[in-house]
Amino acid sequence: MGALSATRIEFPFVVPILRHHWDDSAALNAALRDAILAQEGRSPGTRKSNAGGWQSTQDFLQWTGEAGRTLAGRMVEAVNHATAKLLDGFGTATAASARFSWKLAIWANVNRRGDYNKVHLHPGATWSGVYYVDAGDPPPAAAPDAGRLSLLDPMPAALMSFLAGLVRVTLEVAPADGLMVLFPSYLPHMVHPYAGERPRISIAFNAHKEPYP
Repeated sequence: MGALSATRIEFPFVVPILRHHWDDSAALNAALRDAILAQEGRSPGTRKSNAGGWQSTQDFLQWTGEAGRTLAGRMVEAVNHATAKLLDGFGTATAASARFSWKLAIWANVNRRGDYNKVHLHPGATWSGVYYVDAGDPPPAAAPDAGRLSLLDPMPAALMSFLAGLVRVTLEVAPADGLMVLFPSYLPHMVHPYAGERPRISIAFNAHKEPYP
């Protein structure tokens, strides 16, 4: 047996990512879809990381009614769960720290053929996430990453210098109706150009820990 056979490799710097599919979401998604497409017809929206497509302003809860409030509750539930698990993993979880107070910022996105989101992050927040109301059409065989969310290694030098091409530096997430993805707000991410005909509808959000940071 070699001298190093029992020696472990440590992974001290973690990037926590939660993926959860909310069951029984068909009725909720239908209500959200109708509200979002109606708002798209009323409002020019805003442009930030989106190249093409439509992004709402952050008054989401004002025009989504009960459906929006239900989804916001699920966002808080996911954020609390991820925070508690993360702190428990570090041995720092307490009854007080596992249930922070959160301020949510929520907005909707509608992407059609060719629309995408450039690489960006969400400064000034703790957790960020996306919920897929309607994943749209599946990607074509010629472009399997079309419409996918790409989460990028926050240490970009690894791409060029550390076992380049062998160690994963991205996590590709395929959209699915009812899927919620949660990640730290410092994590760079992007959305590949969508290639479907049916609108792809998602809802993005930030959760700010109060007091921040």
